[in-house]
Amino acid sequence: MQNVAILGSTGSIGTSTLAVIKANADIFRAYALVADKDVDTIYQQCLEFKPAIACLASPDAALQLTRRLKKTLPGCTVLAGKDSIIKIASSEEVNSVMAAISGSDGLSSTLAAAAAGKKIMLANKESLVMAGNLLTQLVKKSKGLLLPTDSEHNAIFQVLPNKYMGNPEKHGVKKIILTASGGPFLHADQKYMEKVTPREACAHPTWKMGKKISVDSATLMNKGLEVIEAYYLFNILPQNIEVLVHPESIIHSLVEYVDGSTLAQLGSPDMKVPIAYSLGFPTRVENLSQNFSLSQVGSLSFFEPDSKRFPCLDIAYEALATGGSSPIYLNAANEIAVYGFLNKSLPFTAIYETVNNVLNKLPNNPINSLEDIFEADRMARNVASEHL
Repeated sequence: MQNVAILGSTGSIGTSTLAVIKANADIFRAYALVADKDVDTIYQQCLEFKPAIACLASPDAALQLTRRLKKTLPGCTVLAGKDSIIKIASSEEVNSVMAAISGSDGLSSTLAAAAAGKKIMLANKESLVMAGNLLTQLVKKSKGLLLPTDSEHNAIFQVLPNKYMGNPEKHGVKKIILTASGGPFLHADQKYMEKVTPREACAHPTWKMGKKISVDSATLMNKGLEVIEAYYLFNILPQNIEVLVHPESIIHSLVEYVDGSTLAQLGSPDMKVPIAYSLGFPTRVENLSQNFSLSQVGSLSFFEPDSKRFPCLDIAYEALATGGSSPIYLNAANEIAVYGFLNKSLPFTAIYETVNNVLNKLPNNPINSLEDIFEADRMARNVASEHL
């Protein structure tokens, strides 16, 4: 039995992970459920999956959950706070960690899981964007396992050679191609995008996701962050990482080889597919997703990304090429700008302007420690907030 800690159990990734666990209850156990402050949802999850531990980042929310579980599930230990989340991620009782806490908030727990040698199913791309070198070094040192669970990176992982160890030349890998849906504004003109609402930006045409990642998809910043993530995951040069817009979201990503072959992973736009692959790795398990039929899909289309209307993709490439603290600035400024847009204090098109302003204002510094990472993150958030 594999004990799984789900960090972010009430979000879309967390609920999909629980669905896969339910379909494979003889293999996996939801040992620990972790969320921010959604008491109602995690309470229902506790009743159904009976975890040993439930944890909420908010102490007030944890107190409410404790009171509600006292009679209905007295065997479940309720914890509170970020330190408790870190302890859960590194607990000896936990075999696998679904790292799905959104944004930079998920970094510390992901690093803790890496240091403890856990199997990490990484759905928090910000951890690699902010601390790619540190995270990968910790996994190597602890002899843990880092499995990409974003649909795109999971697809690449599936079609790379079985013994691929970050050496593309040795295995004949020429480039990797990340597909992007293009978001809800793929064919919208600039004037329209200047007036879009958070509701419109979050109405993703193919995927069911949280608000922040939905906005990132609409700006193509999500794909920019994935480019940085791919760089650290697969040790491949930035110029060999391409982005291709594919609105149907059926081909999740591709790998091109030097012999002219291009391999792709296909499937329905359902996160249970990559989650099941990560949970079961190296074997495959049931995921209860809908049957996939190419004949029903009919045709597939592809476009080059429009950098003029979606400049966030190019600025992410630039941050990766610059290195140092630039990717951290990029991620922090984007988080502040996106939440500003969601709170209706910033226009959609000003998300890019905010990020660009931060990158231009702050000096690029070397990153040698976790303290350097947090300081760069703090600086970028302050400048972005001032810009708002």
